Amino acid sequence: MKFAMKKYWLVPIVFLVIILVLFFLPSYLVPEGVKQKTTELCIQKCIAVINATEIADWQRGPCLLNPIPEYPDWVCDVAHSPREAIDNQPENQCSAYREGIANHFVEVDLGCKLIRAV
Repeated sequence: MKFAMKKYWLVPIVFLVIILVLFFLPSYLVPEGVKQKTTELCIQKCIAVINATEIADWQRGPCLLNPIPEYPDWVCDVAHSPREAIDNQPENQCSAYREGIANHFVEVDLGCKLIRAV
């Protein structure tokens, strides 16, 4: 009888683990092709903005694509490399990411070089 009782305890634990994995895992599993494409789009936008206009607040790290049109779960943001305190201020980050509308971001430096894509 004790063996049967132990088996019943396993069912809720296994169920809970499955639920947690299904809930958290998708945000970590980003196809490499999507990450590559969003990075390319972000760098292209960054270069286009630099070439097209003088941006007065470029040092503040503007949000360039909020979200990236082809990938609405991604944003494109400019930051310093190495990172500065100004980059951590919410008003200098993409609102779609801050508000949870987008779950991923591509971050490029002031020269349009990739910092990270998460």
